[in-house]
Amino acid sequence: MKILMFGRGVIAAMYGWALERAGHEVEFYVRPGRAAEYGDSIDLDVRDLRAWGRRVVETWPVRYREELEPDHGFELIVLSVQHYRLPEAAAFLAPRVGTATVLVFGNVWSEPLDALGDLPSDQVAWGFPQGGGGFGEDGVLRGMLLPRSVFGTLGGPPGERERAVRRVFRDAGFRVRERPDFRGWLWVHFASDAGLHSQGVRAGSLSALAGSREGLREALLTGRELLPLLEARGVDLRRHRAAVLPFRAPTWLTAPALGWLLAHVAPARVNFEAHSDPDAREPREICRDALTEARRLGVPVPRLEAAEPYFGLDRK
Repeated sequence: MKILMFGRGVIAAMYGWALERAGHEVEFYVRPGRAAEYGDSIDLDVRDLRAWGRRVVETWPVRYREELEPDHGFELIVLSVQHYRLPEAAAFLAPRVGTATVLVFGNVWSEPLDALGDLPSDQVAWGFPQGGGGFGEDGVLRGMLLPRSVFGTLGGPPGERERAVRRVFRDAGFRVRERPDFRGWLWVHFASDAGLHSQGVRAGSLSALAGSREGLREALLTGRELLPLLEARGVDLRRHRAAVLPFRAPTWLTAPALGWLLAHVAPARVNFEAHSDPDAREPREICRDALTEARRLGVPVPRLEAAEPYFGLDRK
């Protein structure tokens, strides 16, 4: 299959590598001028948990394009961008999508179909990556690729395009996990991120938060106070019991357990360590958008509000 990764972020790079290794033809779309800046390869240092934690250290030659016409011939476009950039990316792709299927592969906080704008919804599949990492100052991508990926629909069973995307990932060695009520699952995940990031920005980053039991406790309590916000948005939390359990359980149990996971379980640790930039925009945007929605719906979120000076719009 001919696959276009939209952008050259961490998720696009790691999954692009995995899909190319599975025999697909992979290219990256980047903004004009970025191809020369990035160079013609990506240096990888990745733990691939599809292969029992095999460490991959290699220089991977990649192909870029800085223009995209509707007759591009790509069958799949993987769209993994920060949630606040999704409408902009969808607007760019709408007149250029051609016959491709677009896999939206990341956080969504708005109504999913609203975020698509004019992008044809019958050409869209929905998923979520399971892995993380970051580009170091030396340009090396260090991260971890988990053996499964999450998929779902916004109602009804997967259509043919969606089934084809799942086959691509299965053939690349990923286990596919279906999430019913994917819209609700995306919002639960976003609220969970908001709880963690609200305390991460206080500590400087998620990586700095990892060693603070009190910080982790406050993050879990912030996530707990966001549960009524999810219900106010129409999410049936009974359908997401496992996802919200860490926030509903007593923090004297969950905070030490989370601290232990971060200290001893590599996938959890790598995910936190990847968020080490104290000036990263995405964590603040997640917190801002969750707080804005809580205020709009009149849901009290005192812990999130208390963290606002650390992610407010006036922060430089």
